[in-house]
Amino acid sequence: MIDLAAAVDYVVAGDNAVVLPRLPDASVQLVYIDPPFNTGAVQQRRTLRTVRDDAGDRTGFQGRRYTTVELGRLGYVDVHDDYLDFLAARLEHAHRLLRPDGTLYLHVDYREVHYCKVLLDAIFGRDCFLNEIVWAYDFGGRGRDRWPAKHDNILVYVKTPKGHYFDQDAIERIPYLAPGLVGPEKAARGKLPTDVWWHTIVPTNGREKTGYPNQKPEGILRRIVSASSAPGARVLDFFAGSGTTGAVARQLGRRFALVDANPDAVTTMRRRLGEDGVRYLDADGVALDD
Repeated sequence: MIDLAAAVDYVVAGDNAVVLPRLPDASVQLVYIDPPFNTGAVQQRRTLRTVRDDAGDRTGFQGRRYTTVELGRLGYVDVHDDYLDFLAARLEHAHRLLRPDGTLYLHVDYREVHYCKVLLDAIFGRDCFLNEIVWAYDFGGRGRDRWPAKHDNILVYVKTPKGHYFDQDAIERIPYLAPGLVGPEKAARGKLPTDVWWHTIVPTNGREKTGYPNQKPEGILRRIVSASSAPGARVLDFFAGSGTTGAVARQLGRRFALVDANPDAVTTMRRRLGEDGVRYLDADGVALDD
């Protein structure tokens, strides 16, 4: 069993269905997961560069020609025959692993959010539902026959009704949309976010970009980790992907435990999080070879 009380961080390379039963009860204060959205597609991100080539396939500044070279490709298949069965056992473990003051954030999209809400009501209880957060952004495809989908949903459930940890003072304030209506003092202080979060996706050339598909921005995780975990507490993400949860937890002085079965994810996390204070293990708790 992995010792989540230890003063170290963990990245576990393995199937979370195998890893989660081996983690101790009531050992984490916050669980954030961003599972595959069951889109039926192969989620993929390619890393490209261009090199000068007079016979190349691209034209650049002053008519110079370039050839596109693919440096790498990361991806996973986002399809499950029974999505709710896929999630149910994992969410039951999330409930077991949370401390009495703990909180779960489940990040899904419009295709599955309604079904996931019913599932979580059954596992946690309807009285443990805290929020449905809407994360709105303005990038991606433009639908021609419908309103373009430009948001994700984050369902928030607590282990104990009225007994969860929530530090409102730790949340970074945001500008008022109409500062002239609230006066200079309030405008300077800003306001607390509501359950609708306007935040851009990870910029293509941004500092935090890892190249991993569907990477979530640190700003979203920073708001979650700040509000729903205390300094020094353990944060768990068992669909860890690029490791954003771990990167933010470290910045904010929390301990993290990350789990992912995709070798590309583990490689990305190792590059992003480094070796200092982090133990890289397989599903049996054995240290990974360098």
